[in-house]
Amino acid sequence: MTTKLFDLKGKTAIVTGGNGGIGLGIARGLAEAGADVAVVGRNEDKSKAAVAELASRGVRAIAVATDVTDKEAVGRMVERVKGELGRVDILVNNAGINIRKPPHALELEEWSSVIDTNLTSAFLCSKAVHPAMKAAGGGKIINIGSMMSIFGASFAPAYAASK
Repeated sequence: MTTKLFDLKGKTAIVTGGNGGIGLGIARGLAEAGADVAVVGRNEDKSKAAVAELASRGVRAIAVATDVTDKEAVGRMVERVKGELGRVDILVNNAGINIRKPPHALELEEWSSVIDTNLTSAFLCSKAVHPAMKAAGGGKIINIGSMMSIFGASFAPAYAASK
């Protein structure tokens, strides 16, 4: 069943962090509109469950276990999506993590982990899908932010900076 507001039949979407929370909600909406969906996440069991739910909506859906902070892994993910679903029309950069510590207690490795997952991954995924979208005549890239980027928080400096 597709929604009357949007018709995405024939389109393929990649949703990073698409196996839970906001990402799964976005994946559901894309599937309801008729898009095939690649759920990208680190937790294979959650991704497989999400794919089963999405496929029940009458679209093709695949789970692609990927570390979105790894350039080569992201490249392989995009190639797999193109190979199995035929194209890439939409990228939703939703993957995100948070380490809740005040700035003075946050280690550099923790800062880097949050920045790489929340921000660098959006760059890597966007760059990787660009050739496919350009060849298809266009596409849409959606980056998910957070109100914390506006208001900040004493316990989440890296998250606020990355969103």
